[in-house]
Amino acid sequence: MVRKGRVARRRTVIDLPARLLLVAVILAANVAGTIGTIGYSLWVLPKSPGELSDPQRVLMLNLTVTLAYLAVSIVIGLITLKLMFRARVDDPRHERQLVLHGPLRVSLMLMISWLVGAVVFGVLNGMFSLRLGLGVAETVLVGGITTCTLCYLLAERILRRAASRVLEGNPPRPRFRASVLARPVLFWALGTGVPVSGLALTGLQVLIYRDVPAEQLAVVVLAGCVAVLLMGFLTTVGSARAVADPVRTVRLGMQKIERGELDVSVPVYDATELGQLQAGFNTMAGGLRERERIRELFGRQVGQDVAHATTSSEEVRLGGEVRTVAVLFVDLVGSTTLAHEQSPTEVVALLNQFFGVVVDVVEKCGGWINKFEGDAALAIFGAPNDLDNPAGRALNAARELAKQLSIEVPQLFAGVGVSAGEAVAGYVGGVNRYEYTVIGDPVNEAARLTELAKNVPGRVLAARGAVVMANATEARRWELGDAVTLRGRSSPTRLATPVQRRRRPPRATAEPTESSVSGTGIDAVTRLDPEGATAS
Repeated sequence: MVRKGRVARRRTVIDLPARLLLVAVILAANVAGTIGTIGYSLWVLPKSPGELSDPQRVLMLNLTVTLAYLAVSIVIGLITLKLMFRARVDDPRHERQLVLHGPLRVSLMLMISWLVGAVVFGVLNGMFSLRLGLGVAETVLVGGITTCTLCYLLAERILRRAASRVLEGNPPRPRFRASVLARPVLFWALGTGVPVSGLALTGLQVLIYRDVPAEQLAVVVLAGCVAVLLMGFLTTVGSARAVADPVRTVRLGMQKIERGELDVSVPVYDATELGQLQAGFNTMAGGLRERERIRELFGRQVGQDVAHATTSSEEVRLGGEVRTVAVLFVDLVGSTTLAHEQSPTEVVALLNQFFGVVVDVVEKCGGWINKFEGDAALAIFGAPNDLDNPAGRALNAARELAKQLSIEVPQLFAGVGVSAGEAVAGYVGGVNRYEYTVIGDPVNEAARLTELAKNVPGRVLAARGAVVMANATEARRWELGDAVTLRGRSSPTRLATPVQRRRRPPRATAEPTESSVSGTGIDAVTRLDPEGATAS
């Protein structure tokens, strides 16, 4: 707000290049319109023989007044144009109005100049001949309307950058719902309808006076048709570009989005429904970017496969389905000692490095991490999306994981267990909080195998069922060993180890530590020799 008694400070709302271009375009258009009007009045406008006693004197007088009037109009127009785009400081609403209504204000300013010129030259020539005065006034008026229409279209194009700036974050709200439809109709009327009406008045004048020779009438018709075609073409092209340019920018933006380039926006510079279309596209693109960001964060939390399955379904239903899956479980050795000997910050850094290797290897093999549990991780292959050879992929991931951990995190040791079979995969929890998980015997078996793996060379164990379900290429990389009865299970599990790491079939020689998977109820391990005899 401006304090009472003080003059409000003002600033120009369009930059210098736009002002210079606007001045140049307006001068060029009005000079061209003036020359065309003079030429039409001198050589085309029908005149009866002997109408003027001294045509040369009338011509020189009109040219002199035209030059003087043009010079005065240019000076007044430049001053008015400079003041027209000066807004009050710290008044965005005033600045917005000046920019959006700028083309109309420029056209109205020019129209006033042409109307005054029509009156001046009509009176001037009317002193010599009433018919000549009416014809000149009519010609000046038609030329002025057409010139102002072209200046409006050009000014609107020049002020697009300024309009985009004032409309940023504040989309336009057209007052008339049919504004896009009204625009081409209005420009047709001004650019084509008005010149045709002027030509029709000229023809009516010829019919009334009946003193125009046939050759002169033919010249009037031909010249009038050329002028109408030219002015109609220019205004139609300008009007079509005013509609097509915003649509084209939105179309190009849509093509970028189709290619996956979501970081895209279009300038909003139109004050009609086309501006709302541009603003709506930017809102849509912003929503897609936000959706992709949330989806990426969601995928990091639950896995990309689960995120895609969740977001692509219309409704998430609690419950699950029986699927054939492979499960890989990995658990650190000596995590309690590690937490005791090192600071929490160092432990977290090591765990992140460890889990980074796990995630990278699992995802490269086609699986995903179902959950992190302290110093352990559970990976699933074959759910929620179908996967060819899930057991083979899990076994390959186990071998590669043991190799990469020894290279990238040599200070840490981890046991890796792999199992495969049928399990229930789906959403568990409540309607307000749920998660996708896999529940079944392969999960428990993989966890128990991980505990045994901590005490064998290579620290990698797999169940015979997983090896049998794998393809032949991967199965040849594993060798079967002893059969053991894992805690909480009644039937024995035949163990398998990678060929290049196994020296002797593993035997459980010590009571394994409690698994980090809670709620399994397993409290003892029973070993079977290869012949199936039970040993405590």
